[in-house]
Amino acid sequence: MASSLGSVLYKQWAKRVFAIECGSSSEPLYFALSPSAEGPWDGTCRLHRLLSRAATYSLSVASDSRVRGAEAYVRLQSRLARLPDRCRVLEMTAFFPNEEGSAIKGFLVQDEGGCPTTERVLRELVGESGQTCFCTYWRGAGGRMWQSLGPHSEGSRGEILSNCLALAEKPELHPSVLNIKNSVVFSKYEEACAVFQECAEMFPETKEVVQIATQYNGTYKKGRFPVIVIEGLDATGKSTLTESLRASIQATLLKSPHDCIGHLRKTFDVKSPLIRRAFYTLGNYITASAIASASETSPVIVDRFWHSTAAYAIATEVSGKVENLPPPHHELYQWPQDLLQPDLVLLLTVSAEERIRRLEQRAVMKTKEEAELEINSLFRQKVEVTYRRMEKPACVVIDASASKEEVLKTALLVIEKYCGIKKT
Repeated sequence: MASSLGSVLYKQWAKRVFAIECGSSSEPLYFALSPSAEGPWDGTCRLHRLLSRAATYSLSVASDSRVRGAEAYVRLQSRLARLPDRCRVLEMTAFFPNEEGSAIKGFLVQDEGGCPTTERVLRELVGESGQTCFCTYWRGAGGRMWQSLGPHSEGSRGEILSNCLALAEKPELHPSVLNIKNSVVFSKYEEACAVFQECAEMFPETKEVVQIATQYNGTYKKGRFPVIVIEGLDATGKSTLTESLRASIQATLLKSPHDCIGHLRKTFDVKSPLIRRAFYTLGNYITASAIASASETSPVIVDRFWHSTAAYAIATEVSGKVENLPPPHHELYQWPQDLLQPDLVLLLTVSAEERIRRLEQRAVMKTKEEAELEINSLFRQKVEVTYRRMEKPACVVIDASASKEEVLKTALLVIEKYCGIKKT
């Protein structure tokens, strides 16, 4: 295991705040640690009732290697999903309030039956991972709840730290926001490329993407013709509009990811969020080079670009309610400075009912996130709100519920206003 987990993490463990996600409709439960039974506590609070109801454990994943840590988290999540039905698994984060990059993700596990086998299985998972620390929870004298942090090495038992739980205030930023920058939303090309270089030996397909990205990289200056991006949720009419615009203003039509890496989408869609988002980010930079070249000779229409990559990443990563999203004007909504910027971004919107109707008429393979949009209205709301918070450039919203002819007419009027292009 990385030395940081055995030293720095343990030394700073008691200074962290912890958040337990109990459901998308409720606020996380926050607690801090204290070496003695001090600090605020309420024996009738939700946190006390939760931790008192069953045998409780937590597993937190941390590593010096963000790639190996991300993969370890996904593997642990998959293994915990196979626990018996009597076990409850909740997402849990250890973090320093409002400190970027400080969040350590993990899970709280409860066994309603208190079966000792569960603890044994969890300890075995910790040993297999080599990147996971293990905690148990228990009620001490006076009824206060305590947490005991155990060693991470395989076969080791005992305790390293024991601390009493104390209620903590809700932080300004939801903890799931803290690690988004350069882990699922990348601020520059080098950050996304570094992820693929780090995992090249683990996943050989990354070498192909890096090679292509390196060839395309460096040509970001837009040509003399306008670049217009069409964004929106699945089944809002993007493909129909992009094709119509291509013919109407004699434009070149591109999409992101570019066709040259499109055959790799299925490969990276099943990887950890870190690797999957790095793939789509590099896809944006590859597309940017193609845009730069094409915009020398004609207007360019792009079917999805950076806004789409960032909106889905943020909405997926931020757990719970819409209110947990980064606040308006947060840096995560800002366009990367080294990525070619379009002249106009159109965001197509339709009602949820209309979107479902259109989806039912289609027979195409959907990504995990597209499938999630169909069944999870909260996720859909978070994606839409994130789109609308994007800045520099912001999205110009178009209601795409009308006929395709009316939507095209509206889009052409907006393009004429912002870009000075008329239908040919």
